[in-house]
Amino acid sequence: MPGENLSRDEARERADLLSVDGYEVALDLRSAVGETDGDGPRTFRSVTTIRFRCAEPGAATFADLIAPSVTAVTLNGLDLDPAAVFDGSRIALEDLLAENELTVDARCAYSRTGEGMHRFVDPEDGEVYLYTQYEPADARRVFANFEQPDLKAPYRFEVTAPEGWTVRSNGEGTLTDGTWRFAETKPISTYITAVLAGPYHEVTDSYRRTFADGTVLEIPLAALCRKGLARYFDAEDVFLVTKQGLDFFHDHFDYPYPFGKYDQAFVPEYNLGAMENPGLVTFREEYIFRGQVTSASYERRANVILHEMAHMWFGDLVTMTWWDDLWLKESFADFMGSFSMVEATRFTDGWITFANNRKSWAYRADQLPSTHPVTADIRDLEDAKLNFDGITYAKGASVLKQLVAYVGRDAFLEGARRYFKRHAYGNTRLGDLLAVLEETSGRELAGWSRAWLETAGVNSLTPQLTCDAEGRITELAVVQDATPSHPQLRPHRVAVGLYRRTADGDLVRYARAEADVDGARTVVKELAGAERPELVLVNDDDLTYCKIRFDAGSLDTLRDHLGDLTDPLARALCWSALWNLTRDALMPARDFIGLVFRHAGRESDIGVLQMLHAWARSALTHYAAPAWREEGALLLAQGALSELRTAEPGSQHQLTWARFFAAVAESASDLQLLRGLLAGTAKIDGLSVDQELRWAFLEPLAAHGQADESVIDAELARDDTASGKRHQVRCLAARPSAAVKAQAWAQVVESDSLSNALVEATIAGFARPGQRELLAPYAAKYFAAIERVWTERSIQIGMYVVRGLFPALQDDRTTLEATESWLAAHRNAAPALRRLVLEAADDMARSLRGQECDAAAAG
Repeated sequence: MPGENLSRDEARERADLLSVDGYEVALDLRSAVGETDGDGPRTFRSVTTIRFRCAEPGAATFADLIAPSVTAVTLNGLDLDPAAVFDGSRIALEDLLAENELTVDARCAYSRTGEGMHRFVDPEDGEVYLYTQYEPADARRVFANFEQPDLKAPYRFEVTAPEGWTVRSNGEGTLTDGTWRFAETKPISTYITAVLAGPYHEVTDSYRRTFADGTVLEIPLAALCRKGLARYFDAEDVFLVTKQGLDFFHDHFDYPYPFGKYDQAFVPEYNLGAMENPGLVTFREEYIFRGQVTSASYERRANVILHEMAHMWFGDLVTMTWWDDLWLKESFADFMGSFSMVEATRFTDGWITFANNRKSWAYRADQLPSTHPVTADIRDLEDAKLNFDGITYAKGASVLKQLVAYVGRDAFLEGARRYFKRHAYGNTRLGDLLAVLEETSGRELAGWSRAWLETAGVNSLTPQLTCDAEGRITELAVVQDATPSHPQLRPHRVAVGLYRRTADGDLVRYARAEADVDGARTVVKELAGAERPELVLVNDDDLTYCKIRFDAGSLDTLRDHLGDLTDPLARALCWSALWNLTRDALMPARDFIGLVFRHAGRESDIGVLQMLHAWARSALTHYAAPAWREEGALLLAQGALSELRTAEPGSQHQLTWARFFAAVAESASDLQLLRGLLAGTAKIDGLSVDQELRWAFLEPLAAHGQADESVIDAELARDDTASGKRHQVRCLAARPSAAVKAQAWAQVVESDSLSNALVEATIAGFARPGQRELLAPYAAKYFAAIERVWTERSIQIGMYVVRGLFPALQDDRTTLEATESWLAAHRNAAPALRRLVLEAADDMARSLRGQECDAAAAG
């Protein structure tokens, strides 16, 4: 990895020197099938011609290419010696002219890590599927280029593929004499070019829009997936959301979709949720549902579809200059995904999911030692890879939600419209966006930007309440806190809600006021004189980005009556606040788990319920006192089974509790029930055990030593598919055996034979919370291996290994000290690697504080 890095300074220097007029890229992918080309990696031919200008004739620079070999390099008609100019990741270019033409003929490698040109062989039918994934800088694994976002250019792709294959790229394609030729693209960045090839199943549709001036826009639509998934593919729902999104963005952006067609391909072994390649958006194929899922899964898919669609404007049409301003695309897409989903689709409760799920990701990231401002300091490509995080996405989106409240919805959208028209097909920085928003809102935004975009950390807002003898509020104030490491106090536009119980026992809001919280303490004058509340909810309606705290009376109310809160967004906010209290060691883990089973059974929002299940498991695994874990595990399983048996038969709540029960099953009777459900000898009224649920039931049996390799292989025989293979690999690695763990470790750490998806599955099975003693020997092995792994493997696999195999389950002072010792002894290790280890150390320190809090609660 180190030789493949690119620094911001290098990119700036090259951008000052060059401007790119166009690319012609010819790929021959016929080698994807049949025999390999020797002992090395399987390769394909890539021939690239780049036309570019140089501001300083005679200067030198370089082109980017990661490839096993280069056959020929021609610069301005002169043949260069590939061995002399190509070092494995860069092609040296000297004595440039004012106008230049570079042609590179290379053998590029197919990928098994999801980076570059990924090659997948479907175990179900032996068919080969290809697709590209580049962000932030893996186009250079497929063709020679200038790999940075501000050197935009138009592209012409030609692809020769096996007969009968479907081939797609960003532009419209035609097949002539065995070669697909694609229309030239608009000027775009390297990382959003794309190629897809294979025997994909395809469904087509079209979108038509007539504008006020009478012009008509026709957009051909296509949705693609592997043939093996065609029977599950609900393309009509994908098209429904797509059309609703296109209507919404055309209504609000006043800039017609600029990239011609709109293909959406669901591809195997994908590292991301999705990628916004213009004209050819790619998604992980798990968004095609092979079994029963809840409405939350459909909502999540709709959000991703709309997120990627928002990128067509925020990111593709107008692109950040460098990865420092990654938020200019990801924060906006994250915000616009929820904004458009709530207003244009059936998923009208999307802001509840945002408040409870997305912002939880942001709060965690913003409390790590690696936290950074929304607009970040990205020194190089490794930094960029790690900054696709909860701050860039969810905090940035939360800040934009606050910005809409600050400048007004109309001013915000008008600013977006001017931004697109002013910078179409160009690159921007923070100041370019602030300039148009200042124009449309009339507000000065430099101070707002400093507080929200250019400083890190999350504030806590706590209500302070005093009442008179008659039970009326004499003063309600909001106290704002910040951590010593990030002391910035920010301006917050918040709503403060007052809640009390009705005669029916419902907990409802009876008063609300909006206020501008600024500084350490702000009095909300509008609520003076109101009757004493049982619950004060700061940041009601989730207008700002903060950690909500409670006064003592409100916390007591929630302990007894959280399930009585009638407003689902208010409940979601309270649950999120209680989880933050648990993570901050201000609430014992056993208390949080108790609240889940006292009130979660009444949770109507299925996405919130699924988050509560995840949090309850995390509370037990990481924050509960070790001495209480066994008791806590039995309580979790008993509570889950009770809710499963009482849930409405056939409902999505029943399905959700079934999955949770399987995840926490511990006792012999729990495991016997799972075996019976698999065998068909046990029944729960209304619960249909499809193939995906079978795997969910089998994994805990494997982890408890009650399903051996033959049982797992027999299940694979029932489901001999790519999805089944991932499940099988995870179950095999979950078995409680020293030999199994040694084999899994060797497959991931000592070998590169597994694909990215199988590496991820193996790690998931390897690290089981109930197998702490079995995993203890791997703590020392981890610290001995990670620097080598980071150096030798791709950054994606490196991230999987460093994050996934960190000995988090060896949560004691000794492991924390070993982590700190590694950091002290490896100060010169790759900064991105150090960041991952530093984050893991912080998580462990937080776990230990939580365990101390929980132990103290035991008395």
